[in-house]
Amino acid sequence: MRIQKLRLEGVLLLTPDVFYDERGFFLETFRQSNYAALGIQEEFLQDNLSYSKYGTIRGMHFQSEPGQAKLITVLKGKIFDVFVDIREDSATYGTWSSVYLDDEKKEQLYLPVGFAHGFCCVSEEALVSYKVSHEYNAQTEKGFRFDDPDIGIAWPALEQRFTSKRDLAAPSFAEIMDKIGR
Repeated sequence: MRIQKLRLEGVLLLTPDVFYDERGFFLETFRQSNYAALGIQEEFLQDNLSYSKYGTIRGMHFQSEPGQAKLITVLKGKIFDVFVDIREDSATYGTWSSVYLDDEKKEQLYLPVGFAHGFCCVSEEALVSYKVSHEYNAQTEKGFRFDDPDIGIAWPALEQRFTSKRDLAAPSFAEIMDKIGR
């Protein structure tokens, strides 16, 4: 497995070894001991699966307490994956970054606790799997507007856009961070 540190501290792009032959391919999507050797010490407790159509934007979501580390893999299609540093003591607090993830490269994105996450489906459809280090808790589920001008995420230009009512009604980054005391 190859590992690339991205510009926001703690975020990693992982490229697994893929074994191809005339039947197709094989790869390990997760082995805890291999990830621990790379410094990813979380115990992942829940797996999530998301299906999206072209133009769907999901985000920006996070769990406030105790937070969730995520390991994101695209099983089908292509997404523009976005993450925002919400660690108050971080030099990059409030800064966003992004990567494209797809089923061809088979890369995985690791986000430690302290990042809000969202993505946009840029292919006809996308199937996204992600492991999280803590189980979902409706009381600590938080989010902010995907198009908050203070964060300034440069989403891809799309012919159409679909966003949930919940995401459209989300507060600004400043409002939600003030509300949870950060």
